Amino acid sequence: MAAASGDLTRSGDLRITELTAGDWPLFERLLGPNGLQGGCWCAWYRMTSRQYRETGPDEHKAHVRDEVRAGKPLGLLGILDDEPVAWVAVSPRLDNPRLATSRVAALPDDDPTDVWSVTCFYVHRRARGQGIAAAMLRAATRHAFDRGARVVEGYPVDGSKKRPAGELYHGTIEMFSAAGFDLTARRDTVRALMRISAR
Repeated sequence: MAAASGDLTRSGDLRITELTAGDWPLFERLLGPNGLQGGCWCAWYRMTSRQYRETGPDEHKAHVRDEVRAGKPLGLLGILDDEPVAWVAVSPRLDNPRLATSRVAALPDDDPTDVWSVTCFYVHRRARGQGIAAAMLRAATRHAFDRGARVVEGYPVDGSKKRPAGELYHGTIEMFSAAGFDLTARRDTVRALMRISAR
């Protein structure tokens, strides 16, 4: 099935497209009235720790919406039967200020310019168990390279042990490995820094 105009890819019946201002209502519908994770609205990495702490869900939502309206890359939506069912946050590392102070995401000895980060996944419960998160990761990686990334990195959790769904929003080490990412650093027993370079 050919991809529609503006779509990045299709995986079976799943359509994956970049979040734009025009698609904002789909993003709102997917994340629901509370914006997931206590009103995060996927602003956790897009704000400094202090900014996030001193603001609430409405400000988080406004911050992300303003960045989308400004044309900044934030991530991709997965759409199934015309309904949004999945989200992956992927954008330049430098657009995610919280990563600068993250122990897990601490940089190897290189320049963060042209490094893109995959920071968050969400798949609606009605669409889980179908490999959609893996499809979103593959699309996010291609999208980043198409936009000029030299390296794409993620910060997944060890999925070899059963974990609550709320801990899996970073993705799993196993999923990143299957997508061709290499283990770069393991700074604790739960999460890792994984990277893939442009071919």
